[in-house]
Amino acid sequence: MKILLTGGNGFKGSVLVSKLLNQGHEVINYDINWFGSYAPRNSRLINIEGDIRDIDNIPMKGVQCVIHLANIANDPAVDLNPTLSWEVNVLAGQRLIEKACKNNVSQFIYASSGSVYGIKKEERVTEDLDLVPISTYNKTKMIAERVLLSYKDKLDVICLRPATVCGFSPRMRLDVAVNLLTYQALSKGEITVLGGDQIRPNIHIDDITDLYLYIIENKSKF
Repeated sequence: MKILLTGGNGFKGSVLVSKLLNQGHEVINYDINWFGSYAPRNSRLINIEGDIRDIDNIPMKGVQCVIHLANIANDPAVDLNPTLSWEVNVLAGQRLIEKACKNNVSQFIYASSGSVYGIKKEERVTEDLDLVPISTYNKTKMIAERVLLSYKDKLDVICLRPATVCGFSPRMRLDVAVNLLTYQALSKGEITVLGGDQIRPNIHIDDITDLYLYIIENKSKF
């Protein structure tokens, strides 16, 4: 399959791109490379450096599946420039799926976030609970979901709402709790726990990237 992967040099993307190649797919990796490029060399991989808002520069010919990871991630980064974040996280996504429809792409997978639920009293957060985003980042994810799902009559749209992703990646993130605590343990021999009563869901990066592979390989089930 020919797959367009946006944000393929990010924390999740740099793990996912190798897995897609290992499965035999042809991958177009489109990333602005704010944090560098970690893509492996492979004859079935095309790396393009570009802004997700530059829709005319994003190739879509022959693409069968779009995996849309590119966004401004986490609350502090979004708060630095909320206007830019709405442009990247919502408007660019709409233009991307519009182009996907025009090019007869059959599947569009969007990386949303479990944070769209906000803070819940329930012990188990399930899909039937209301979305109550509490930050600008959370709101961009929720609105992007609604925009993209409005195209579901034209192609298969799947929005994933993962927990906080942790684990090793070529493009590491140390601003997530599990990774930070692990780094402290390895570098200092001790960890610093702030608070201790917090509850936060986490998912390993291998599990979430394997989920993308599962969705691609079992399209008929979704």
